[in-house]
Amino acid sequence: MATAPVVPIVSVTMCVCRRTPFARLLPLARERGWALEDILRETGCGDNCGLCRPYLRRMLATGQTAFTELLTD
Repeated sequence: MATAPVVPIVSVTMCVCRRTPFARLLPLARERGWALEDILRETGCGDNCGLCRPYLRRMLATGQTAFTELLTD
C-alpha cells in the first residue's frame, strides 16, 4: 500500500537576511507611506538576497504578513 507524499508546510513571515518580521514592517510602511523601494532603502529588507521582495509586495498590496505559499517575482 502506497502512502501519500509528505507536503512540507511553508511559513514565510519575515525577511531572513535582516531577521525582520513582516508584521513589524507593515505598520511602519503604512504609517510612513512607504512603497517597496522605501522599505528596501530604509530597512535593508529585500535588498540583500531579494527572496522576500514578492512577499513585501503582497504585504503592501493586501496587508498579509504570513504566507503559506512560495512567491516569486
